[in-house]
Formats: sequence, structure tokens, C-alpha cells
Amino acid sequence: MGEEAEELRPSSDSAAEVKETISDGGNSWPAVQYDVAPYRTYHVFQQFRTADSNPNNFLKGVKWSPDGSCLLTCSDDNTLPIFSLPYNESGSLDGSATMPDSANVVVREGESVYDYCWYPYMSASNPDLCVLATSTKDHPIHLWDSNSGQLRCTYRAYDAMDEITAAFSIGFNPNGNKIFAGYNKTIRVFDVHRPGRDFEQYSTLSGKKEGQSGIISSIAFSPTDSGMLAAGSYSQTTAIYREDNMELLYVLHGQEGGVTQVQFSKDGNYLYTGGRKDPYVLCWDIRKTVDIVYKLYRSSETTNQRIQFDIEPLGRYLGTGGQDGLVHIYDLQTGEWVSSFQAALDTVNGFAFHPFLPMAATSSGHRRFAGLVDDSQENNPLNGHENCLSAWSFYSSTADDAANTDFGN
Repeated sequence: MGEEAEELRPSSDSAAEVKETISDGGNSWPAVQYDVAPYRTYHVFQQFRTADSNPNNFLKGVKWSPDGSCLLTCSDDNTLPIFSLPYNESGSLDGSATMPDSANVVVREGESVYDYCWYPYMSASNPDLCVLATSTKDHPIHLWDSNSGQLRCTYRAYDAMDEITAAFSIGFNPNGNKIFAGYNKTIRVFDVHRPGRDFEQYSTLSGKKEGQSGIISSIAFSPTDSGMLAAGSYSQTTAIYREDNMELLYVLHGQEGGVTQVQFSKDGNYLYTGGRKDPYVLCWDIRKTVDIVYKLYRSSETTNQRIQFDIEPLGRYLGTGGQDGLVHIYDLQTGEWVSSFQAALDTVNGFAFHPFLPMAATSSGHRRFAGLVDDSQENNPLNGHENCLSAWSFYSSTADDAANTDFGN
């Protein structure tokens, strides 16, 4: 595989198209009824029943593509299946059709996947921009073509012994020209257009051992032009940095478990963090970081799994999964619970709102140890509501119009 990467700079027309689509979606967003349980639009589970190769395979998460055209999932069998939503001949989403039982594309990694993310300007109308990045155990960062599943290039970091070291978390900056990767007490920054072993390295600890210790487990960027990024650590801390020079601004303490996800509010003034074996998503006001604003409950007290949460496009509501198979919706203005719905019969580890439609996706599953169950469980395989992927549609004032929204090309 050659190390020359195709240039991933979107044309001015493509970038304008993405921004215009999101802007139009925001302006025409219907009055969504989050206090009413959504209905299941699409459902897939056969893809994840790999009894022969990996009888204990399970889903680990789900993410919408930035253009909303497909779903990226991650499984314990080291694969990342990609599912395209069904469209009719006019290019509009077909709510009456079903998603195929098998993925359109499957990206295959060699080891356990630590993290994965879409290129922020990904657009199905421009094949050059249809890429995603992954980080896996004992491997460099890989950049994959989401249309073919082929490897485009790699970004390699080396330790003091000149051996490849894997990133535990990755994220594209808002401009899409850099990849920020989290390591043990270190963040490395790669230029997207220069694959190979060239990178900038920043320690998260100062000479006096002040700063952020531990493995950097999650990275998120402010959606505004503030130039800030948040990094979560398994040391139960979250730190805010400047993107341009990685200057440490402040460190947040309060998570009961190692931080597994960080996400900014849409206006960039608040930060939400969640951890493993921690039943709360914490809300922080980054303008005054002394106290936690409020806590949002979810069932995750006894699992080391990453339990994803997400904020809907207008920034008013947050949804999160849990071990109990429920998805909880919270009002971010008040921090109060709004509703819940049963998304699966096992752990809902992935939840993601659609970028501009009143829809959401969930993934469910957890590790099951063969040989440690009784005969009755062994003779009863998983049903369709365990270890599954689902897309949900929320009721709204203009639900029919939303279901027929044209994605554009």
C-alpha cells in the first residue's frame, strides 16, 4: 500500500453544499416530540450472528455519516460494517423499504478496534471524501475508503523503542486537515495530507507532573470557532486544550469512572462527559468549571463498555443508552428527564441522532462467555432484539415531510 494519500480537501462547492444542507435542515426542523416513544424504521441483526468465526461477537457502537446517508457500526470481530439507508428513484429516503440484512461495505481490521470516526466533510456525492479513520490494537491509524472498504493510507506513531504504538482515541479537527490521536499521557497530531510517521507530539503532563495523566480515551472538538478541544482520560479527568498549540486550559475532576466520551454542546458553552462503571453523564459549564451543572442518569454502573450518548441537531435534547436496554432522553436546558423507550433486550451501547432528520440509531450487545451459561441458554439463540442495529423515527408535526426529505444526490 503506497503512503501517498489522496487529497481530502473538499471543493468550495462541496463544503458549501454540506453547510447549506445542515443549515436548511436546522431551519426547517419540525417540532419533534421527544416525549413520545419513536417507532422503529429499520432493523438489522443477521449481520452480527457470526457463530462460526466468533460465537461471542457483539456490536460495540454506531455512528451516522456526516451527510446522513449511511450508518457505520463496529463489532467485536474486528469489523466495521457500513449500512446505506434505502432510497427511492428520486433520491429521497424510502420509509417503506427495509435495510438489507448484510452490510453494503465491511471494513476489516486485524485487531480489536479502539476508536473510529468519519471524515467531517464526508459526502456520498463526492467519492474522494468518503473516508473514515480507525485505530486498532498494535496497528497505526488507518484511513479507509467507505465505498470500497479498501485502505487508503496509514498514520504511524512510534514509541521510544521505535515500535508502532496504537492510538486509543482519534478525531478529525473541524477543518478536516488534521487527525488528533490520544495515547498514554500524550496527544499526537497528524497532517491528513501527509501519511506516514510525521506528527507533532504533545505531552498532557508538565514537568511538575501537573496536567492530565493516564490514557487519552476520547477526543472532541468545539463546534464553534473557539479553537478548543476536550480530551477524556481513563484517569477520570477531562481536560480542555487549545487546538492550535495544545495549551492546557483547565482540568475537570468529578467522573466516577474512566472517561469514555466527551461532547460539546452545539453552542460550545457546555461539555458533557461519560465514563465506564459510572451511572451519570456530567454537564460542565466551560465558562466556569468549578462545579458540575447537573447529572444525567443512565444504567451503566457495572459495565466497562463504552455507552454512547449524543445531542440532537438543535442542541436541546440528549439521548443515551444503557445496560437496561433503554434509551433515555433529557432536556439539556433543565437537565430533567423527558422520556425513555425500550431499544433492545440487552445493553444499548450505541446511540446517535441523525445529522438533520428527526431520526436516531441504536446498537446493542455485550460480551457473552461461552461455556458459562446453562443448557437452556445455549439452546436458545439470541432473538432479533439482542445484538442488533436499529434506526428510529421520532414523531413530529411534519413527520411525513421529514421522511421524504431529499438528501441531495
